[in-house]
Amino acid sequence: MIRAYFNWSGGKDSALALWNVTKEKKYRVEYLLTSMNSSHHRVSMHGVRRELLEAQAASINIPLITIELPEHPGMNEYESAMTEKVRWLKEQGITHGIFGDIFLEDLRNYRERKLAMAGIECVFPIWKKDTKELMNQFLAEGFKAMIVCVNQKFLDKSFCGEIIDKNFCTELPATVDPCGENGEFHTFVYDGPIFGKTVCVNRGDIVYKEYQAPSAIRDNTQQTEDNYGFYFCDLLLA
Repeated sequence: MIRAYFNWSGGKDSALALWNVTKEKKYRVEYLLTSMNSSHHRVSMHGVRRELLEAQAASINIPLITIELPEHPGMNEYESAMTEKVRWLKEQGITHGIFGDIFLEDLRNYRERKLAMAGIECVFPIWKKDTKELMNQFLAEGFKAMIVCVNQKFLDKSFCGEIIDKNFCTELPATVDPCGENGEFHTFVYDGPIFGKTVCVNRGDIVYKEYQAPSAIRDNTQQTEDNYGFYFCDLLLA
């Protein structure tokens, strides 16, 4: 089998892509790689606590490794940290990186260009798949997820903390992508076929934060405004 790492966000696209790769039995995923805000110990952009990602990895039975980033990384800081980690993976014998991206061409091109410099080949298992069909597959396969972050430009506060189910899909405005591929929302997956056991969580506070557009590569969003706001549901391990 081909030795690979998986670029893990903890959300539904990552979970479904990992599941599809697992069923294919072509790649052996040896690491889950996540970008982490080292100041707050949370996933960059999603705001999910470090211990929740660790619980996911333990249930999936794949080691979690992190790219540690400051709160507001510049492009040079991001690329330096990423390059260092990817080179380490290459030294371990990893030859492929697997991603849950669906249709952001610029992000795919960026990943392919940067990883090629380290001798790593990129794999995109759900690339260009219809996002409505992907969401239907996600639910049909038995995955369970919760909305942990919503972009106020697209969705109001009431969506934050919701469980992903068929009702959620019907409630989404027509202008919102079913998988949130334009940065409309982010999710945390707590159960499904890749998990050995459920990651039990409790909903915490819902908070609002406004940011300046980051200079580092943006994860899963194409917004270009100088400022933008998000509602976050703070999940806690049960």
